[in-house]
Amino acid sequence: MRDETDVPDLAAMTRDVLDGIRYVVLSTIDEDGRTRTSPVYFVPHRYQDFYWVSNPASHHSRNLERDDRLSGVVLDTTVAPGPDARAVYVTGTAREVQLDEFSQHLPNAFDPGRGGRTFTAEELTGDADLRLWVLHVDSWEVHIGSGHPTLGTGTDRRLPVDPRG
Repeated sequence: MRDETDVPDLAAMTRDVLDGIRYVVLSTIDEDGRTRTSPVYFVPHRYQDFYWVSNPASHHSRNLERDDRLSGVVLDTTVAPGPDARAVYVTGTAREVQLDEFSQHLPNAFDPGRGGRTFTAEELTGDADLRLWVLHVDSWEVHIGSGHPTLGTGTDRRLPVDPRG
């Protein structure tokens, strides 16, 4: 029988990964149904929304214009492979933030403390080369390695988690 004090706090681990890792690998859907992966620098807001800036002509942006469904993984590459591996999987819908929504989204979209810079509305609209995107996360899962000391089952798996709670 496991001691409950040995069971990790998966919500806390999820928040730690999302707060500490700067890149999410987005998976969008090509016209032919194949997946397309793209790493982007992101800023999480309240663990519910992920923000990034991309050129509207980029492959993943065009895919999202056509089909807003998105999956992603935030993988902690700072730890060695093995039982300490950490990853957060997210699914949801993504869209370009429209100009009339900027007052709502700009305060949440940038965090210079994460190493990025803050963009202005002028840099993200009109003839500018970039646009602001937001992923609204519907579900989160955490990676549990096969040899995890308390949750391992002999097979890698994912467990649902909600980092907001």
